[in-house]
Amino acid sequence: MRVVIIEDETAAAQNLSAILQKIYPDIEIVATIDTVVDSVDFFRSAPTIDLVFMDIHLADGASFRIFDNVTVETPIIFTTAYDQYAIEAFKVNSIDYLLKPINEEDIKRAVEKWQRLTSAERKEYTSRISSVAQIQQSEQHVFLVHFRDKIIPLHSQDIAFLHTFEERVTAYCHNGSKYQIDLTLEALQSKLSAKEFFRANRQFIISRKAVKDISVWFGSRLTANLVIDTPERIIIPKARVHDFKHWLTSTDK
Repeated sequence: MRVVIIEDETAAAQNLSAILQKIYPDIEIVATIDTVVDSVDFFRSAPTIDLVFMDIHLADGASFRIFDNVTVETPIIFTTAYDQYAIEAFKVNSIDYLLKPINEEDIKRAVEKWQRLTSAERKEYTSRISSVAQIQQSEQHVFLVHFRDKIIPLHSQDIAFLHTFEERVTAYCHNGSKYQIDLTLEALQSKLSAKEFFRANRQFIISRKAVKDISVWFGSRLTANLVIDTPERIIIPKARVHDFKHWLTSTDK
């Protein structure tokens, strides 16, 4: 069995690899990839592989964007740390959907399910994935938020940044107001324009319009300084610095 792991967290990728090799000693892990860009390049080379384990969110964005750029005919088992994110859609439309932290039983169940499928069924699942991915990526420009005893529309252009703390996401606006949003950062990342919003780290999504300047931080990292105050420092991880600079300087607006 030839397998590809698409995962941006080193520890998670190593854990998945170790479990796979323990359960299936003859397995060949062809590649471990951590970005959308590298995944697209990999699939364009038309590799001969049997199964893909794919994290829904990668270092440079939602993995759904892979399907915008290349046809993936290999069956996919999705993984994620967030059980609120598109779980029902992927239970129905993917081979399986694994919630982190992944264990041996999860993987055995998923692989055995894949092994029981006929060739026709595998092709059907693959075609469904592209359709679901397109739906998940649809940009959303207005979100309904609760404010006192009302529900009001919040336009994405008014959002300066989104911050998650203790599993609650708050939208901070350019005018200083803030609202709770009943979506995870992962769900919001898939719905907001990638040209206008950037996933800075696990805690923040920031608007291009809100960036005042950037500072050099320890360990080849950066900090993003916004035009309004933030509840904590926004640190751009080393792995995301290149993408952040490219996003800031892109003329494709």
